[in-house]
Amino acid sequence: MTANELRRKYLEFFVQRAHVVIPSAPLVPENDPTVLFTTAGMHPLVPYLLGEPHPRGKRLVNYQKCLRTDDIDDVGDLTHLTFFEMLGNWSLGDYFKREALTWSWEFLTQVLELDPDRISVTVFAGDADAPRDEESAAIWRELGVPPERIYYLPKKDNWWGPAGQTGPCGPDSEMFYDVGKPACGPSCRPGCPCGKYVEIWNDVFMQYNKTPEGKYVPLAQKNVDTGMGVERTTAVLQGKDDMFQTELFTGIIGRMEELSGLKYDESTGRAMRIVADHIRAAAFVIADGISPSNVERGYILRRLIRRTIRYGGELGLREGFTGQLAEVVVRDYGGVYPELVTARARILDELSREETKFNRTLNRGLREFEKVIADVKRRGESAIPPKEAFKLYDTYGFPISLTRELATEHGIAVDEAAFEALFREHQEKSRGSLERKFAGGLADHSEMTTKLHTATHLLHQALRDVLGKHVRQMGSNITAERLRFDFSHPEKMAEEQVRRVEEIVNERIRENLPVRMETKPLSQALQEGALAFFGERYGDVVKVYSIGDYSKEVCGGPHVSSTGELGSFKILKEEAVGQGIRRIRAVVAA
Repeated sequence: MTANELRRKYLEFFVQRAHVVIPSAPLVPENDPTVLFTTAGMHPLVPYLLGEPHPRGKRLVNYQKCLRTDDIDDVGDLTHLTFFEMLGNWSLGDYFKREALTWSWEFLTQVLELDPDRISVTVFAGDADAPRDEESAAIWRELGVPPERIYYLPKKDNWWGPAGQTGPCGPDSEMFYDVGKPACGPSCRPGCPCGKYVEIWNDVFMQYNKTPEGKYVPLAQKNVDTGMGVERTTAVLQGKDDMFQTELFTGIIGRMEELSGLKYDESTGRAMRIVADHIRAAAFVIADGISPSNVERGYILRRLIRRTIRYGGELGLREGFTGQLAEVVVRDYGGVYPELVTARARILDELSREETKFNRTLNRGLREFEKVIADVKRRGESAIPPKEAFKLYDTYGFPISLTRELATEHGIAVDEAAFEALFREHQEKSRGSLERKFAGGLADHSEMTTKLHTATHLLHQALRDVLGKHVRQMGSNITAERLRFDFSHPEKMAEEQVRRVEEIVNERIRENLPVRMETKPLSQALQEGALAFFGERYGDVVKVYSIGDYSKEVCGGPHVSSTGELGSFKILKEEAVGQGIRRIRAVVAA
């Protein structure tokens, strides 16, 4: 079964069970600073899991593009990916465990025709936060799963969420397929890293909301959130233990083979898998409006592209190869994700500019390397200091393998163990910094984030009034302290333009305009003049928020009931964040 058939059959199965298909949300979470990227199918649905009515009802299904970068340095093996697709179906306060587990079993064994005797399941073992999930275990037994293939596992294995620091979460029940490998030992079980059991589905029972204080509070609305990875399941269905040998990657790898003259095998496999994963991820991130930079999402994108270039260099790929591989991504995925086709020119342009820039950095790195070697020899030492090796990696993009290779030519050693220690220390600092930076946010619908969200609508319209109708929102990020709004505009705003925008927003606040929400077909909303600049992210039926007669936008919310609640509005900074993209930081105060 192909990936396209898997996506189609999944949607059809749940549509037959009264679910409505919703589009994949962007990789950049809308108005949610709790994470850098959309990490799971449930992430865009957090407001609805918390109880806000969804315009399409209580039963939803889709395939969602996701990006996770916690394990970016593990990519290259047969199991880790940064970008991946997640099939998901949701119950928003409707059905619960019995229906979810029964339908999961039916789809796996009847639609996908997987051998039921090779499926094992896990359930939550219980702890101080939530009880042992005997209900799910009993349902599995009724469906025919023998007790010896039902495993009770702790929270680290059988609890999902929240997507960020706070939000909906709960115990889950996971399904694993035995791919036929021998057990690695007597303790081998589902979840064992040996690869005998492959997780193919996860049903999350979202019964709790994790608070900023770390408490698990029962949700008034019980939800079901399920997930099935497209890449992993496609490999299982095709009897392959290597996701990169399915059609999801063979086009990219085939083009890599043509450009390099090498074959995908044990010696080239790791580098080719890194390049294939990263170029696919980079293309999708660029298509969602992100440009390479040294901060936040732009930094992650730059890191993906530069790792692509580094490992492409190991394969002998010449400058310009990133664009040629990205063309394959657009070709192979454009039918499913049309935003790639729309953004094709931008994808190729960003990759080309970053590749040229990074190659210049590498050349500077070679000069720096020569200085390091000269200093080592002058001091009469036999090894490059670990801090110098790490500087070559962190500043100039030198993988440790390149530093080692070049150093060997000079008869100089590299202490790789010390380098790895510095590298791990750097990882932990970076991860901790991002966790602090993105803690809190809109997921809790706090009073301040709700005010700032409403303020972005006024700001958007005021920018269009002052600068022109070419202005369109490119992204936003809201914390309890400030709003950050990215928009299209070719040049720096004049000071008087900034002040005029601020003045217009405050005028609308003083008028205390009412904020209204209507649910209507997207086509009707567009005909009525509602702003909607995010293309394929919208469904057929949308929420439209109007602020008096001044602003009308398609949006998921939340908002204040009238603009007077905002108090006052002040722009703190206007700056460039990319080619043709400006950013405003602003606050509101009572």
